[in-house]
Amino acid sequence: MDDFRTKCLERALLVGTFSAIPHPVAVEVMAQSQPDFICIDWEHAQIGRERIEDLVRAADVHSVTAMVRVPGHAPEAIAAVLDAGAGGILVPRVSTAEQARAAVSATRYPPIGSRGVGPGRAAGYGYRIPDYLAKANETLLLAIQVETAEGLANIDEIVAVEGVDLIFIGPGDLSVSIDAMGPAGKDKLDRAIATITSAALHAGRAVGIFRPSPADVGRWRRAGISFFVLASDTMFLGAAVLDSLDAARKAGSSS
Repeated sequence: MDDFRTKCLERALLVGTFSAIPHPVAVEVMAQSQPDFICIDWEHAQIGRERIEDLVRAADVHSVTAMVRVPGHAPEAIAAVLDAGAGGILVPRVSTAEQARAAVSATRYPPIGSRGVGPGRAAGYGYRIPDYLAKANETLLLAIQVETAEGLANIDEIVAVEGVDLIFIGPGDLSVSIDAMGPAGKDKLDRAIATITSAALHAGRAVGIFRPSPADVGRWRRAGISFFVLASDTMFLGAAVLDSLDAARKAGSSS
């Protein structure tokens, strides 16, 4: 799994999903399908800090990289998920270059950053600290999420921050922030996404985006986006149940 960050930086096509169900079984079932990664959503799902390590471990069972969307910018939260063995983090609501630099500092060990050394699971509970320190800065993925009007306005400064690997676009929050919700705002939102994508690519960053379905993944891939978070475990579960119930009712009513 050490090549996850390398693939991202090389802009290889990576498709994963959000994990919102706070139980290792859900993560392990998803991991059996071999997504390129699973992003555990600590920001919006009802997941506690003490559960993160078990969810990361469940992804490891099938050698799928687990990254975590942390609930904010606190370095303590970032350190907690990395110490638990996550292969990367997604930091939400990054709207300024200063916030991007803080994310770099919290993610990387000195001399690049200021992350503290801890004997967590990632370092073999203290038994492999030197080995972990030797490779952590080179293998852990730092993705920052641009999803506000302020972030859009500051995008050139944000993408210039050294140490940021991937600019992740959050279309939902971005559409609300720039008043581009629904069908009427589609063109405005698409222009904002294109602006962020172009700036990030020009600065040598990879670009990611959330998509609720695979319908337009090809379109955004052609635009230069290479990292896709597709729906979530809860969305997949709901859609599968709905489709199966509907099919059963149709079959039953026609017999």
